[in-house]
Amino acid sequence: QVQLVESGGGLVQAGGSLRLSCTASRSTFSIDVMGWYRQAPGKQRELVATIRRVGTPNYADAVKGRFTISRDNAKNTVILQMNSLEADDTAVYYCYAKPYGFVRDYWGQGTQVTVSS
Repeated sequence: QVQLVESGGGLVQAGGSLRLSCTASRSTFSIDVMGWYRQAPGKQRELVATIRRVGTPNYADAVKGRFTISRDNAKNTVILQMNSLEADDTAVYYCYAKPYGFVRDYWGQGTQVTVSS
């Protein structure tokens, strides 16, 4: 079992920045993939960015150059730094984790990000 707790969402003007944080209930050294997905009203959940314990990050085309994902395994945390936010970034953002040896994925409860234009 893995519990994921997100923080850092909120309301920001277009062009602004937000930093999302997700802390896992177990050591992230035991988690292969961590990342962020988002879901806007009336749309399907979509990938934002993922990062493996070893390897380079993966980003959706829509956020490349604006968002940066990072892991702090000592703090069991994954961070999403979001810059140059746009109205289309408005969504509920969900933290994601796939531990080694597990067949299922784990999700956080979601945090709302609202970008006003």
